[in-house]
Amino acid sequence: MSLARNVFGEPLLPCSLDPLTGFARTGACETGPQDPGSHSVCVQVSADFLEFSQAEGNDLTTPAPEFGFAGLLPGDRWCLCAARWREAHEAGRAPRVVLRATHERALELIPLADLKPYAVDLS
Repeated sequence: MSLARNVFGEPLLPCSLDPLTGFARTGACETGPQDPGSHSVCVQVSADFLEFSQAEGNDLTTPAPEFGFAGLLPGDRWCLCAARWREAHEAGRAPRVVLRATHERALELIPLADLKPYAVDLS
């Protein structure tokens, strides 16, 4: 994680250790060539977003113990695919974002101006 940068070019902060998130389950939204989905956006999920995601074919609430996944609850933080966040944003159902824990690669698909209004870590 030492080389990973967030959307501000600063060191990437952890997103969540409980539930343990990230493409490599490090707790951070680290991404790279091994992660074609770019799980780069640290979000705080809402019930509305979880419903939207399930309707779009990505059920994040049902436990999958074989993968060590307990299912998400509203308020949990999770590393989300940038394309899914953008899709939710376009549908008016995007979850809140932790910008300092969002990998800079997210900016390849989402302008920072779109992310900032959803930030939980800006005053």
